Amino acid sequence: MRKYLLQIIVFYLILTFNSYSLVEHYKNLNFLKYGLYFNDKLIGQHTFEFKKKDELLYVVGVGNFTVEKLGVLLFDFKTKSEEVYDKGQLINYSSKTTQNKKEKYSNIKFANDSLIIDGSSFKGTAKKNLIVGTWWNHEIVQIGKQISPISGRLLPQKVSFLGKKDIKINNKSYRALHFNFLSDDDVSIDKKKLNINIWYDEESLLWIKSSYNKFGLWEYRLLEVE
Repeated sequence: MRKYLLQIIVFYLILTFNSYSLVEHYKNLNFLKYGLYFNDKLIGQHTFEFKKKDELLYVVGVGNFTVEKLGVLLFDFKTKSEEVYDKGQLINYSSKTTQNKKEKYSNIKFANDSLIIDGSSFKGTAKKNLIVGTWWNHEIVQIGKQISPISGRLLPQKVSFLGKKDIKINNKSYRALHFNFLSDDDVSIDKKKLNINIWYDEESLLWIKSSYNKFGLWEYRLLEVE
């Protein structure tokens, strides 16, 4: 138990050190591509393109997937987003999402030392240190609340470090840090808005995999890095 606790403390010290230089940490990253799998079948993809301009970091995300059964369309999802950071601080975020023909959006601006949110599920202010739940940013493991990238909803969360594990994705081996994110509320486990497992590469802290269960097993798997 003592060794396990020490491992967690050391890991969080590493994350805290890196969190002060988000732009520097991702300065050499250009592109991430994830495959989205439903019950182990590839159904779509999600990409993130990283662009640097002076002190600003732009992250453009594009995702889509469809699920059909017996020729009937069950899920149809398309999303596009842009995140803008200035020296590690989120200063602008925008997204548009179509989910089974339902339109959702999230717009966030940094002003007066706060995040101003205009979303399809929430409109209001939030603390400036909150992070949009697009998962590529490893700092999300340190905070008690995230912002929905689709609707702007504020999601209180409990983050549990479940240890290290060797995993293989797309014929590449990783030493992974395994976390569970769970909604911090009083509803039953099957009704929680957030219950997802996330794996980050121990060396690079890149998001390499996620999984959750809803009508089946959904997984994001890292396919390409540039």
